[in-house]
Amino acid sequence: MHFKDNAIKLIAEIGGNHEGDFAYAVELIELAAEANVEAVKFQIYSGETLVNKDIDPGRKQHFDKFSFTDDQYLELAEKCISLDVDFNASIWNIRQIDLFDDYLSFYKIGSGDLTAFPIIEYLALKGKPMIISTGLSVIEEINETIDFICKVNPIYKDTNMICIMHCTSSYPTPDNEINLNAIRFLQSTFDYPIGFSNHSTNPRILEYAIALGAKIIEFHFTDTREGKDFRDHKVSLTKNDVIALKEKIPFILDALGHQDKKPTNSEIASNHVYSFRRGSFPARNIRKSEVVSLKDFVFLRPAAGISAKDIYSYIGKRANKDLQELSVLSPNDFEAK
Repeated sequence: MHFKDNAIKLIAEIGGNHEGDFAYAVELIELAAEANVEAVKFQIYSGETLVNKDIDPGRKQHFDKFSFTDDQYLELAEKCISLDVDFNASIWNIRQIDLFDDYLSFYKIGSGDLTAFPIIEYLALKGKPMIISTGLSVIEEINETIDFICKVNPIYKDTNMICIMHCTSSYPTPDNEINLNAIRFLQSTFDYPIGFSNHSTNPRILEYAIALGAKIIEFHFTDTREGKDFRDHKVSLTKNDVIALKEKIPFILDALGHQDKKPTNSEIASNHVYSFRRGSFPARNIRKSEVVSLKDFVFLRPAAGISAKDIYSYIGKRANKDLQELSVLSPNDFEAK
């Protein structure tokens, strides 16, 4: 997957939704492939390489429960390849980055690792495109991370090499904290494409993010939200949700149009610029040499002769000839000053 075109890219984040069940992970890959996403994403870690067990042994046990062996992750990567869908993963340690690097067309920096500069440096030296999530962060931290990456490897000054993802790292994200306007803020701050990583329970949020200009859409993915206890299922899309979203994307992009403001092809073809706008017409018979005032005119469709907006140029002038009520006017009908 690359960032060089304007097509919307969809990343199905299976993450920990498999809950340590390998067969379930395979089933979720198959469902995501059937939904025709661009990439399926996992999170590759072990509790030992992610959490300080002396400080937070409970979280270490949680991550160990949700992790697979290297061989199992490799099998999942091969499964994605067999289904012609891009495999990706947030990888939280250098050993596994090297192990899975050949399977990754881009690197994903999760929100929690935005400030993990030693890992980011290791990835930046490899020079693949990066997707960077920005949950938990302020703009100064995002700037600092982007500057650091570009200092490590100037290739990332190329705006096709980084996508910055607006994200709120709450599961689920309260509606009043989704803050989709941050997409526009990031667009105004950076030349890089901006994406959106979702943790809302409302799938329609992704349509709004696309309408605001998000180029890459990342969402958690499951088979069903019903009867699930693990939190990530509640913020996930299903296969049918993704299919419905993909069906709407062409309409959203067509409706967004371009950034110019000018008459559209259909407006021009219908001649509505003429028929919908108003012209200036004599409200009565006007005699030659009469000085005209605004009350001597009526403003009606279509915009024949002198436009309603231009009538002020003729107020206080004399008529060059007799003008019939409702006749089409010309600049030559009035004296020049």
